[in-house]
Amino acid sequence: MSKYKDRILEKREKLQQALERNIIAKNTAIVGDITSEGDFRIDGRIEGSIHTTGRIIIGKTGVIKGNASCSTADVEGKFSGDLVVKSQLIVKSSANISGEVTLSKLTVEPGADFNANCIMKGSVKELHNEQFKKEKSAS
Repeated sequence: MSKYKDRILEKREKLQQALERNIIAKNTAIVGDITSEGDFRIDGRIEGSIHTTGRIIIGKTGVIKGNASCSTADVEGKFSGDLVVKSQLIVKSSANISGEVTLSKLTVEPGADFNANCIMKGSVKELHNEQFKKEKSAS
C-alpha cells in the first residue's frame, strides 16, 4: 500500500511542477542566472542564464542574452546565445535567434530570423537507429 501512496504523491508533485509558471513582465530586466523546474514566460529582458526542466516562452517583447536550457521553447522575441532544447523549438515569424542551438525538433515559421549554428541531436539518434535496424534485418 505504501508503494501506491508513494506513486500518487510523486505524480501529484510532478503535476504541481508542471502547473508552475514564472512570468518576467514587459518592463522587467534581470541580470544574473535563473534556475527553476517550472515554465517561464519572458516578456521582459534577461541577461545571464536561465535553466529549467519546463518550457520557455519568449514573447514578442521578450529578450534573452545569454544561455538557456529547457524541455521545449516557443520564441516570438529575441534570443542571443547558447540555447539547449531537449524536445522541440518553435520559432515564430517575429522571432530573432542568433548563436548556438542544440535541439531535437525544430519548427520555423516564414519570416523568422534564425541565424544560428544548429545541432539536431534527436535526428542523429533516429538515423543511427534506422541504419542499425536495416543492417540487422539484412543479415
